[in-house]
Amino acid sequence: MILPMYIFGQPVLRKTAEEIDYETYPNLKELIDNMFETLRRSEGVGLAAPQIGLPIRLFIIDLDVLAEDEPQYEGYLHTFINPEIIEESQETTSMSEGCLSIPGINESVKRPAKVLVNYIDENGEEQERWLEGFEARVFQHEYDHLEGKMFIDHLSPFRKQIIKSKLLAMAKGKFTAHYKCKPNRG
Repeated sequence: MILPMYIFGQPVLRKTAEEIDYETYPNLKELIDNMFETLRRSEGVGLAAPQIGLPIRLFIIDLDVLAEDEPQYEGYLHTFINPEIIEESQETTSMSEGCLSIPGINESVKRPAKVLVNYIDENGEEQERWLEGFEARVFQHEYDHLEGKMFIDHLSPFRKQIIKSKLLAMAKGKFTAHYKCKPNRG
């Protein structure tokens, strides 16, 4: 089932998400399947539960969509439950980022190049591993959503000022997106 994307201005996007219990969270597998279907329809590479209105510590990443140009990502479909960033590299990289909850805005964001992460996977197994490159960037972007943050929070005051009017309009429901959305009607 395609779920509506919550758009900038929705309070759930600014809340710190709560941990869930893999064993007892209701219909978890169905939720994860719906999130992957929603992500594919919206043509993104990552989706956090707050973006579909659920303040829980869960996100998915689908890099398989990049496999034609980046063969190392073939079959890369991962679920991250109750993820944590344990360590970050001193080295950083900058790259343009966008967000399904902020349609039409892309900005350069500096992030650590590598992160050591811990999480529960889709099979209920605890994982700990280093991520680097694009995988690390997408993980950090989605992890921010669980912390009530968005990529725009990493921008300089100058860049924030430049996009301020677009964000205010978006929070009032004035935007376009090619996927199902649940905007503010403010």
